[in-house]
Amino acid sequence: MTKINLLIAIFLFSVTLANAQDCDCKTNYEWIKKTFEDNDAGFQYVLKVKGEQAYADHNDRISGKVQTANTLNECAPVLYEWLRFFRTGHLGLEPVNQQAQPQSTQADAQQSINLYSDWETLSVNTEDFKKYLDRKSIHDYEGIWETEPYRIGIKKEGDTYIGFIVESGADTWTKGQVKLKFSIAENEISSVFYMRDHSPVESDMVAMIGKNYLQIGSFNLSRVYPDVADELKYARYVKSLNSGLPYMEQLNQTTLYLRIPSFNPGFKNMIDSILNANKLNLLSTENLIIDIRDNGGGSDNAYSEIIPYLYTNPVRTVGVEYLSTKLNNQRMLDIINNPEYGASDSDKEWARESYQKLESKLGQFVNLNENMVSVYEQDTIHAFPKNVGIIINGGCGSTSEQFLLEARQSKKVKLFGVTTFGSLDISNMYFVESPCKEFQLGYALSRSMRIPDLTIDEIGIQPDYYIDRSIPLYDWTTYVTGIFNEQN
Repeated sequence: MTKINLLIAIFLFSVTLANAQDCDCKTNYEWIKKTFEDNDAGFQYVLKVKGEQAYADHNDRISGKVQTANTLNECAPVLYEWLRFFRTGHLGLEPVNQQAQPQSTQADAQQSINLYSDWETLSVNTEDFKKYLDRKSIHDYEGIWETEPYRIGIKKEGDTYIGFIVESGADTWTKGQVKLKFSIAENEISSVFYMRDHSPVESDMVAMIGKNYLQIGSFNLSRVYPDVADELKYARYVKSLNSGLPYMEQLNQTTLYLRIPSFNPGFKNMIDSILNANKLNLLSTENLIIDIRDNGGGSDNAYSEIIPYLYTNPVRTVGVEYLSTKLNNQRMLDIINNPEYGASDSDKEWARESYQKLESKLGQFVNLNENMVSVYEQDTIHAFPKNVGIIINGGCGSTSEQFLLEARQSKKVKLFGVTTFGSLDISNMYFVESPCKEFQLGYALSRSMRIPDLTIDEIGIQPDYYIDRSIPLYDWTTYVTGIFNEQN
């Protein structure tokens, strides 16, 4: 039967505490603590590893912070800090969905403009600025750049580069307003990028990628003026950063490149379509690079059609056990009854059988499969691709790590990059709403039967080829192709 495995990212939120008298931080804390202790599949395991005394000390410290948190904005970070004692992944604290806001009107747009009417500006005539750029012999940070929905001119004033709005697609920003600043000294880099609501995001990272791409902290900008010739590798790297969808392209005569930014369940059909459209090419090209950098996970099913191209020998996958509680088992009923799960008939049948099995063993960990280990076998071993390099980094977690555990069993596959995030042992997220209906707690329903022999959480998966910091991020793909060429 199909196993639905939805693994959700973590994020914090900021909302106002409800007016109800019983919805204070202490009430929320007591509920989240009891719910997690009674239902999270990793609670007892972490308690065993870290010890009862460490947990008691942690609770005492958090209880003190809870007493002084008077709003939910103050309380939410404290609750999340309590959760982080257990692990860094497969935990969640989400705001309960707020009522949809009405579409903005022209009056709303004018109100946004008025709100920031006294914001710092830099008065630069766009045409004069272009003429100035045309006269420059060296193309550096100065220029006109784009990051949706803005066009930003960057001009050096003294020792500081100032980014000002040339065109804006947001009501909160108007022409001439200062959108960013950065300075680069010999031993110090500092930058600030102002968000849509004008809140500052500071960083110590400013880097040019080739001549036409600029990274400021986590923000990527593309040069739109002047038009500067650049090497193809830079454009390819920026495309891999900015594309939210999977794609495949031919790097050279011997190498294909497959970019998968996420194993989101909604990408399953897209990934399969890409593989089908490129099947003949895949089976006749010597090298395949699969880039899953910053792939935070999704569904195991999303990568299932990739494995046959990598296959050289049986692939063994160690299963998980589900903690059976009344609350946890409700998730099986959700799969059956809630359309948002998108469950097929076979999924629903698996959920019905699983629910009955779990309900008969309340308080226990239950293996819903017949065996601890499943083995994938196929008759065909494809001659090509001959070499498969999977590029990984610290942003790879959850389902992407499960993909790596399966893929690296192939004799064709090598992992390139740096150690992954480490969030796989305790998995299968479930969200439940707090009694005050202010947020949802996300916790895990299952633990891997690899524990404790092969743990991934807080450790990650290491690459076969470590790519050190002297190799720029945009050269990682070139590095992998270079290794392939040496092997030939």
